[in-house]
Amino acid sequence: MPDGIREITRILTLNSIAQVGLKRFPSSFFQIGSDVTDPDVILVRSHNMHDMHIPESVIAIGRAGAGTNNIPVNQMSARGIPVFNTPGANANAVKELVLAGMLIASRNLIPALHFVNALEGDDQSFNLQVEAGKKQFSGTELPGRTLGVIGLGKIGRQVADVGIRLGMKVFGYDPKITIDSAWSLPAEVQKANQIEELIRRSQFISLHVPLNDSTRYLINEALIAGMQKNTVLLNFSRDAIVDEEAVLAGIRNGIIKYYVCDFPSQKLQRQPAVISLPHLGASTREAEENCAMMIADQIMDYVTHGNISFTVNFPDVVMERGTPFRVAVANANVPNLLGQISTCMADVGLNIHNMVNKSKGEMAYTLVDTDRAVPQETIDAISRITGVLMLRYLPISESPERV
Repeated sequence: MPDGIREITRILTLNSIAQVGLKRFPSSFFQIGSDVTDPDVILVRSHNMHDMHIPESVIAIGRAGAGTNNIPVNQMSARGIPVFNTPGANANAVKELVLAGMLIASRNLIPALHFVNALEGDDQSFNLQVEAGKKQFSGTELPGRTLGVIGLGKIGRQVADVGIRLGMKVFGYDPKITIDSAWSLPAEVQKANQIEELIRRSQFISLHVPLNDSTRYLINEALIAGMQKNTVLLNFSRDAIVDEEAVLAGIRNGIIKYYVCDFPSQKLQRQPAVISLPHLGASTREAEENCAMMIADQIMDYVTHGNISFTVNFPDVVMERGTPFRVAVANANVPNLLGQISTCMADVGLNIHNMVNKSKGEMAYTLVDTDRAVPQETIDAISRITGVLMLRYLPISESPERV
């Protein structure tokens, strides 16, 4: 069980991380590379970590992106390891791709492109074929159409906003919307109390929810049956949010006009009403840089001060330093554990200057600042408490400030 940090924190990168982010780690405090052994931190984008051995030295994993399905989160929680991500850092990139998808679908651009590319003949014949064939690709304009946005996080809110700006009617559905998200939502967005209501009212439906047990196959045969004829379904969230078989049946039945997604599969390949892109949602230089800078700042704050923000398995816990002596404890959310930590400190006459404890599901996290150095025997005693998963002692005399 790691207790504290090394003089040099070792960071293993499993994918290419934008240098603008990596440069935020001062070289005097951090060693970074794809060949680092016994790492303290792992930075990842798309690499599948489920089958890899994650060393006992690891104290944190940082995902330079929003989704963490490629990381064994439950295993990390059992070890007291926070899994950081960067929600919203790629929001603009995804929003722009959703907008492109709506325009491509509403104007039938893909079949129109295929039509033109298949034409043959001299200039006169070519032009005659263009004029004769273009009518079959007549589309619709977006103003006045209804856009339903399922999931109103940072990306969903931006998609809702762009819909409003385009003159669309916008409905939003998110039973777990936070207060901050609600405040930042455009006032013109109408609330749908049930997902079925949004499905029934919308000609365009855009999905922006995480993949978990409650959202797997969220869009299924029953919901598709309640859609309007010629609905455009856009999925730039996760592939398994949608039941592909049900979508293909909806296309055959004329319910779904286009399925636009960022998740190609053999099942969807060469389906004429499917527009599948090769995971382009965050594939912009700006998005990659934003994600890299955000994850670097989160990891550095955690390594140095124990502060936690934007993880998928820990509560957010941020406490300003009151003294140079700090203990960070990741533990199971069980009764009286906080009291036991306090007792261990009181037994050696330590005064607690400040303390923050928060929980998230089965996980809890505690930061404690003491008025003087914490003896090793106290660190050992706290580590032995049943339910303590990871303890780090973070005394500090010099801080690796961001460059």
